[in-house]
Amino acid sequence: MEPKDERRAHYPVIRRIPTRWRDNDVYHHINNVIYYEFFDTVINGYLMEAGGLDFSGGATVGFAVETHCQFLQPIQFPDEVDACLRVGVLGNSSVRYEIGIFKAGVIEPAAVGYFVHVFVDRLTRQPARISGQLREAMEALQR
Repeated sequence: MEPKDERRAHYPVIRRIPTRWRDNDVYHHINNVIYYEFFDTVINGYLMEAGGLDFSGGATVGFAVETHCQFLQPIQFPDEVDACLRVGVLGNSSVRYEIGIFKAGVIEPAAVGYFVHVFVDRLTRQPARISGQLREAMEALQR
């Protein structure tokens, strides 16, 4: 599927995020780095709510090892966005999330991308198996 053909219905999780005045850059649209904040917000919000992720004290932590974003339409303050999430690939210790960013009320995506986490033991930093409630939450997002 072409990125421009993505739709909200292709993603099981949607999180509405307001933009902020400071998100605009000198070109009067949301700066590219803010899209990665949208990615982090939808992923980690879901993992904390549905997967029981304890980012401050849990035995495992997810490290970002690869990211990608393709920009299709500009967004600007005061737009609200729908950050949409699914899991494309789920391995033993890694996961590839796929994200669509849509302006509220607009059918076509403003951006699409992916984000890869490798989960590691908090102390040893060695890869750790994704299991339990966290894995179940990720499995629920697979296509």
